[in-house]
Amino acid sequence: MARAGEEALIARYFAPLSGPGAEGLRDDAASLTPTPGHDLVVTADAIVAGVHYFPDDPPGSIASKVLGVNLSDLAAKGATPRGFLLTLALPDDWTEAWLAGFAEGLGEASRAHGCPLLGGDTVRSGGPALIGVTAFGEVPAGAILRRQAAQAGDRLCVSGTIGDAALGLALRLAPDPALAPVHRDALLDRYLHPRPRLALAPVLRRHARAAMDVSDGLVGDLTKMFTGTGLTARIEVPAVPLSPAAQAAISGDASRLDTALTGGDDYEILCAVPPGSVGAFLAEARAAGVPVAEIGSVEAGDAPPRFHDAHGRAMDFARASFSHF
Repeated sequence: MARAGEEALIARYFAPLSGPGAEGLRDDAASLTPTPGHDLVVTADAIVAGVHYFPDDPPGSIASKVLGVNLSDLAAKGATPRGFLLTLALPDDWTEAWLAGFAEGLGEASRAHGCPLLGGDTVRSGGPALIGVTAFGEVPAGAILRRQAAQAGDRLCVSGTIGDAALGLALRLAPDPALAPVHRDALLDRYLHPRPRLALAPVLRRHARAAMDVSDGLVGDLTKMFTGTGLTARIEVPAVPLSPAAQAAISGDASRLDTALTGGDDYEILCAVPPGSVGAFLAEARAAGVPVAEIGSVEAGDAPPRFHDAHGRAMDFARASFSHF
């Protein structure tokens, strides 16, 4: 059975996902007007089969992931989503069944997060599938949160739980029959389905001084936050929030704590909050339905962030974070 051409694919699978300004994806460009008094925020991320996801992952999960990782960046900037562009480079063996599942998952994620499709491009990759998203959001003028704006004395907080996705990936590569299925499934799900913390964005704007999302591992991303700033951080590892599933996995193999702290794909929010605002920040985050934990403090100095165990001893890591290169 012959596969549909590019225009037919767009009309069948992606035009139904389009939003205002996209002209039903029948034009070469879309228009996007920010709300008066707001700045646009733009971010782009791509995922590649065999690098960021397994080729046999459910196509709907792949779609949810590629949109979610971009929306996580918007959340960390304190932004509200407005729309996104999709670049879809398909391998030679793509099927319409795969594309239908991908479009269904993309539509569900788009509607759930209020971020409609504005346009993009569909091409043949000549290799593995590559899926890129450019997401647009907006913040009140001048209110964007930057990564390197913390000050000495600020408290460091993270949303959700850390390490679930990295442990899920590790278990995908090397299954552990001793781990209870409920814990295994929870960790695998966190790897497949990021949870962009968009509900936290307005709370961050009110209380945080700096923020970024944790995508390449807590240890490595903390280093990025402070490199070249004349600041560093002290982190109390027992305060880092771990899910029951992560705790169960680590109790079975203590080396997995390093995986949890350095592995990627958390897509939680790391932020610096002035000490006088911590109480209000934690309370408002909880009211917004996003659990947040205080894990350490910002200090003057040029050394890499220090991680201390329950006995106050400094921890060393063989690898600080995920890196493509």
